[in-house]
Amino acid sequence: MTEPRERPVRTIFLGSGSFATPTLDRLAAHPSVDIVSVVTAPPRPAGRRRIETPTPIGARARELGLALRTPNRLRDPAVIGDLLDLGPELVVLADYGQIVPRPLLDRRFGALNLHPSLLPRHRGATPIPAAILAGDAETGVTLIRMDDGIDSGPIVAVERTQIAADEAAPGLEARLATMAGDLLARMLDPWLDGTARAEPQAAEGATLTRPLRRDDGRLDAAAPAAVLERQIRGYLPWPGTFLEIEGQRLVVRAGGVAASVPGDEPGRLVADADGLALTTVDGRLVLAEVQPAGGRLMTGAEFVRGRPAVLGRSVTPSTPALVAEAGPAPTESPIEPA
Repeated sequence: MTEPRERPVRTIFLGSGSFATPTLDRLAAHPSVDIVSVVTAPPRPAGRRRIETPTPIGARARELGLALRTPNRLRDPAVIGDLLDLGPELVVLADYGQIVPRPLLDRRFGALNLHPSLLPRHRGATPIPAAILAGDAETGVTLIRMDDGIDSGPIVAVERTQIAADEAAPGLEARLATMAGDLLARMLDPWLDGTARAEPQAAEGATLTRPLRRDDGRLDAAAPAAVLERQIRGYLPWPGTFLEIEGQRLVVRAGGVAASVPGDEPGRLVADADGLALTTVDGRLVLAEVQPAGGRLMTGAEFVRGRPAVLGRSVTPSTPALVAEAGPAPTESPIEPA
C-alpha cells in the first residue's frame, strides 16, 4: 500500500456529465490530492418549466462541499487566471466538453483525462454511441495525459470490457463510469510518484466522433436491420430513434432483428410474429417498443392493434449520419460549442 504523501497535490477537476461522477467521488476521497476547485458547465433550463438545473457534477460537488466554478467558456482569460491563482499542480478531466487551454495543461503533474473508449478509436464527443453503432465487441476506459489535440495525448493506462450483444448506451456508460473511477484511483499514486509512464498513442486506427444531432436518430430502411438495431441501443437517451410515417413521428425505444420474408420491399411497416416490423435492405427491424406522438410507450403489437391501417405504409427515407468514421482523425474538431 502506498504511503500518504507529505502534502496532498493541489488539484482541479473538470467535468459535467454523469459519467464523471464516480471519478469525482474517487478523487475527493483520495488522500494524495486536495481538490481546490471543481469546474463544470453552468446550470441550464430543464423541463417544461425551464427550471435552472445544475450538471450532475455541479450537484455532486455541492453535496461533497467542494468549491465550484461554472464558467461559460474555459478559455476566457479571466477564467484561466482565476484557476491559476489557485496554484493547481494537477488537472483531472472526465466528460467536460470544452477544450482545455494550454496554461491548465502545463501543470507540474499535467492534466489527466478519462475517456470512455479504447483510444485511439472513438476519440471525441460520442465514443459510447459510436462503439455500439460500429458493432465493436469491446470497449473500455483510457487514461491519458492531455495534449493540445482531441483525446490524442499519450496513454497512461487502459481498462477493457466486453460489450454485450443487447447492451444500450445508458447501461454501458454506467459501467464505464465506474471503471473510470476505479482506474484513476488505482493509477493516481503511480502517476504522482513518477512510476507510471505515458506512452504515445498508435497512429493507426484513430477515429473521431462528433456531437449527435436530433436527425441522427432517424431510422432508414436503406441500412441493414442489424445496423438500425444498434442505432436504437446506441442513441439512448439522446437523440433517440424514430420513424416518420406520412409526416407523423413514431419513436422507437427498443428493437430486434428478424429475417426478411420473400416479397419484402424495403421501407414498409409489416406485421411480424412479434407484432410490427420495418422491412430493410437486409432483414426486418422488429419494433418492440414504440411511442407515437402524444401517446404512451407501448409494444409494437399494441400499436398495430390500435392502428391496423399502418401496415403496408412506407416510412420517410433518409440516410443516417454515423458518428464514427474509419480512418485517421481530422486535425480540426467540431466538439467544442461556440
